[in-house]
Amino acid sequence: MKITALKTFLVAPRWLFLKIETDEGICGWGEPVIEGRALTVRQAVAELEDYLVGKDPLRIEDHWQAMYRGAFYRGGPILMSAIAGVDQALWDIKGKAAGLPVHQLLGGPCRDRIRIYSWIGGDRPSDAAKAARETVDRGFSALKMNGTAEMQIVDSHAKIDAAVETLAAVRAEVGPYIGIAVDFHGRVHRPMAKALIRELEQFRLMFIEEPLLSDHIDALGEVVRGATTPIALGERLYSRWDFRKVFESRVVDIIQPDLSHAGGISECRKIAAMAEAYDVAFAPHCPLGPIALAACLQVDAVSHNAFIQEQSLGIHYNGKGSDLFDYLKDPNVFNYADGSVTIPSGPGLGIEINEEAVVEAAKTGHNWRNPLWRHEDGTVAEW
Repeated sequence: MKITALKTFLVAPRWLFLKIETDEGICGWGEPVIEGRALTVRQAVAELEDYLVGKDPLRIEDHWQAMYRGAFYRGGPILMSAIAGVDQALWDIKGKAAGLPVHQLLGGPCRDRIRIYSWIGGDRPSDAAKAARETVDRGFSALKMNGTAEMQIVDSHAKIDAAVETLAAVRAEVGPYIGIAVDFHGRVHRPMAKALIRELEQFRLMFIEEPLLSDHIDALGEVVRGATTPIALGERLYSRWDFRKVFESRVVDIIQPDLSHAGGISECRKIAAMAEAYDVAFAPHCPLGPIALAACLQVDAVSHNAFIQEQSLGIHYNGKGSDLFDYLKDPNVFNYADGSVTIPSGPGLGIEINEEAVVEAAKTGHNWRNPLWRHEDGTVAEW
């Protein structure tokens, strides 16, 4: 079997799909994208085509090493996202060729289902309690929300009080045992993070995500000292070498690599195994499309330390006609029930892409960009 072509499709709301074709008619799908830089990643995928066309798609590890080590410059969000999408598609091909789901090729599943959480609000969580109630009523047992809007490096405690008020309303609405994760989103700098974490401890959170940017991992121990809430991060890390520093810090409790950013199935499987050796939980980041979610579930299936999975159904980025299920032939392949999702058992990634819907959506494409926020003094704020 030989690879004959790589085709990319820019589709709403902010996704990039990749189809790898072979001379035996077996095709694989991947999702290589950095949100807001989809066109840049698309070009990075195109630059990999010269190497990949004519190669045996089943030599996944060799191709991963060639794509990563074969260039003098390596790593980073763009190149690793391009590799991630290719890797997902190659695993999809390999599974389809064998007639097995990817997780069987990785040693077989250690779970049949995994708990999921749902996003409950936009960037300024004003109606969070109402959204939380609606989410729980839809059957979710865990949810995630932003903790705060933009925050200066040293800011008013009024913003901390506002965050506490919002969390208090959400906790009161859903009761004591619904999992609530709070995402600082890199918006909170070290001087304010210590105070905010201390004030939020009372709400018995499932985890706090990105209390600081991963750039400041060396300061994280100081910031979270004495806190009992689990600490999560990793969506802006792209390889096992990036995560090594996290594990060695022994501060982070949950890692969140994104299988469309961090080298795909091959790399994230290794990252999960590294995490297990440090007694760190695995919860892949995935506010993306159906291919990314399917890839995550294949790795969740074989990772004993996986405990929950992010997914994008109904997220505020997605609009009518471009939600998680809209590009699938059979939306029921993701069997949502009792706050969990079943691991897909079909060959490859376990999903069938509706290529007609993808091609039609790609005629319009998208030009999604994240908002650019500024503080009151005019300086650029972290989004």
